[in-house]
Amino acid sequence: MTRRHCVLAGAALLAAGCQVVPKADVGTASAPVPAPEPSATALPTDTGRHRIALLVPLAGDTAAVGQAIANATTMALLDTGADNLRITTYDTSAGVATAARTAIADGNKLILGPLTADGVPAVQAAARPAGVPVIAFANDPAVASPDVFVIGHLPEQSIRRAVQAARARGATRFAALVPEGDYGTRALSALDNALRDYGGALAAQQSYARGNTSIVSAAGRLRTAGGYDTVLIADSARLSIDAAGALQRGARTRARILGTELWSGDAALARAPAMEGALFAAVSDQRYGRFAESYAARFGAQPYRAATLGYDAVLLTLRVARDWKVGAPFPKNELYDKGGFLGVDGAFRFARNGVVERALEVREVKGGEVVAVDPAPTGFGK
Repeated sequence: MTRRHCVLAGAALLAAGCQVVPKADVGTASAPVPAPEPSATALPTDTGRHRIALLVPLAGDTAAVGQAIANATTMALLDTGADNLRITTYDTSAGVATAARTAIADGNKLILGPLTADGVPAVQAAARPAGVPVIAFANDPAVASPDVFVIGHLPEQSIRRAVQAARARGATRFAALVPEGDYGTRALSALDNALRDYGGALAAQQSYARGNTSIVSAAGRLRTAGGYDTVLIADSARLSIDAAGALQRGARTRARILGTELWSGDAALARAPAMEGALFAAVSDQRYGRFAESYAARFGAQPYRAATLGYDAVLLTLRVARDWKVGAPFPKNELYDKGGFLGVDGAFRFARNGVVERALEVREVKGGEVVAVDPAPTGFGK
């Protein structure tokens, strides 16, 4: 894989794939004007396409996720028949800062990426002086700013929606099992905030080092302490199943288990008796099935769930590109549309602080299935 891989959409490529999103949903830019070459670069001069940089790892531990996102951006161009964007992929595995500086020198007007929050400061340092906004795939709202938009799936929003659903079902006393580290800290804070807004009390909490033995021990300590009717387990489905088994073992009254967006798509939940009645909130999978089928047909493998972030980022860019003249700065104020946008993962919009707000559905583990019991809103209105 070379450092930069240009993704070009054309009629011949479009004929090769099935359509996931109707063309009528996106549109293309109006009469383009010539754009001056911003720097000496190997990229050809564009007079009819916007230059967009995609910053993802193409080597190392997260290379497969980065490649899946890159593939999904290609799909978005093909599915929409877009001919007004040039998306160039810059490999961040050799250094996020270097990739970002190169992307800016090449004249890109928008950056999609990086993959994780720790890479955002380096990208922002290169992009901000050039007036280039960033749509980061990170899931940490702390890195958002007036020129960095966070589009990843946030545990805070998932937990808030799950607590709201549990309170509607009569939950009053909550406990929490959270891993040590940033994710656990954020999960506990989100639970506190949700209980403050929706009511309910935090009766107990236990933290643990990541690993099944540690989480089971923490669950045992929580079971011994008692005093709760609902327990948030802020971890993967596999570890949550282990913890739920320890919580429910020998209990006179079963606790309701709450999870996070990390549970989405894991079929093991439905096979675990200890998870019966468990609730969690995530983006709807209503459109994801078609996306995954199309992805597998094109690339010969199932996508990582995060690949939809790349697809939806392109749809978002195309929406804004309707009134964006080639060569002009990206009109970032268009990203604050209160009505939001629609993608594979459903409706979403950005708050003024740059943090994404997503329409989430509530799912329940019920009778050997995971079913949606409270659908995601279809939009936000104005």
